[in-house]
Amino acid sequence: MYREEVQLVSSTFAHSIVHAFETFVQYWEELCANIRDGSLSSRITDPSIRSAMSKIIHPDPVKADLIYNRCSNLSNWYRLIPALFPNAKYILGIMTGSMLPYLKKLRHYAGELPLMSADYGASEGWIGANVNPKLPPELATFAVLPDIGYFEFIPLNKSIEEQEQDDESDFLRIEPKPVGLTEVKVGEEYEIIVTNFAGLYRYRLGDVVKVTGFHNSTPELQFICRRNLLLTVNIDKNTEKDLQLSVEAAQRLLADEKLELVDFTSHADLVSEPGHYVIFWEINGEASEEVLNECCNCLDQSFVDAGYVSSRKVKAIGPLELRVLKRGTFQKILDHYVSMGAAVSQFKTPRCVGAKNSQVLQILCSNVDRKCFSTAFG
Repeated sequence: MYREEVQLVSSTFAHSIVHAFETFVQYWEELCANIRDGSLSSRITDPSIRSAMSKIIHPDPVKADLIYNRCSNLSNWYRLIPALFPNAKYILGIMTGSMLPYLKKLRHYAGELPLMSADYGASEGWIGANVNPKLPPELATFAVLPDIGYFEFIPLNKSIEEQEQDDESDFLRIEPKPVGLTEVKVGEEYEIIVTNFAGLYRYRLGDVVKVTGFHNSTPELQFICRRNLLLTVNIDKNTEKDLQLSVEAAQRLLADEKLELVDFTSHADLVSEPGHYVIFWEINGEASEEVLNECCNCLDQSFVDAGYVSSRKVKAIGPLELRVLKRGTFQKILDHYVSMGAAVSQFKTPRCVGAKNSQVLQILCSNVDRKCFSTAFG
């Protein structure tokens, strides 16, 4: 209704923006009809929404026809955002870390509109500003705001996997001494510790960052991953980043077949003997058994953690299992979290669903359409 006035499309997370336009794709004809008639569909029953919309909606057949024609002429919804909002300048949201898998779809909707990664923050407070907003989200760096809190950095001279193995094998190991804001080194990875005015004292955020340079005297950080462990069955240690890289590798096989991965998550099955990884995929389209088997093997082989590979070779970890979900499964998971009080704009798909998260695991397992097991290690 105010399409000419929109200059910015934004939400907290990239997932929320993609979800909004995927919803539009489902209901665009109904929305056009509402604008044409100047009233909401009868299925919208919430009194507060109907009351609020009644104050601003009015019959506008010209605008309804314009939007209808614009959408009808789009090819597979490419450039949907500029088609709807001709004066929009850019797309803004958190697009790093676990939001990276949604960038392909977001770029499809955005067309030539630039994607700008929002500043680096957490529930505990802000950390850094995106001082190079023209960089693509994959290369985004954030200059630490030195007066918003007191920051310390734990050096991670080893890989995350080696650190985790050390934590398990030697509980008396002395962790590296944290260094200050001006003592970090370019090219090194660190875990952030924050002390702030909200009352947090030397709080470990659990974020792993890489120092890419300095903006004046404050370091510029690139977000790498969450340090907390994700998938483990035996002596294997795979993080969210490892899972993401594995999925990206297998996803290319889908793209070759003109298929699209809607979303994904994982689960470490410790009930079966031996335990194994389970990857859940929701796919837009129908993949052949051959393609799914290739994807399954690719997922298995793309986990390069030494503990995982060696355990797979001696069958201490069973073959990776790929479960393809029915369409709309991740929407059911979103609906579940919203029903529990979560905000749609704050929702992040859980990348690993543990046994304790029984309700989400039940949603996943009850919506499996097809499954296959890896043959990568014989």
